[in-house]
Amino acid sequence: VQLVESGGGSVQAGGSLRLSCAASGYTYSSYCMGWFRQAPGKEREGVACVNTGSGTTSHADSVKGRFTISQDNAKRTVYLQMNSLKPDDTAMYYCAASHRVTVSLHAEHFESWGQGTQVTVS
Repeated sequence: VQLVESGGGSVQAGGSLRLSCAASGYTYSSYCMGWFRQAPGKEREGVACVNTGSGTTSHADSVKGRFTISQDNAKRTVYLQMNSLKPDDTAMYYCAASHRVTVSLHAEHFESWGQGTQVTVS
């Protein structure tokens, strides 16, 4: 699976951004599509994921109520709507895909990764 992220940028605290992840090269009937983030000096953190077949979602506690993952299967695109952004949300955000799990926020479960898109909150 090839993944291309877009939508990152700089925003003031309290603002919103929407990230997009366009996927191609599907070979399985469903995938867990996830968003991860990594800030300098910190470990990669699972943010949210959605199962493309069932629509089941999972969000990290740190973003619940602020971030929402969604998908458009016709476009093979996954979105991450980020509201009420905080400086602590500043990180490189990565899209990832796994055909091995239904939903997961653990990076080791994902075999395909995008290049990332930077989000900076000041």
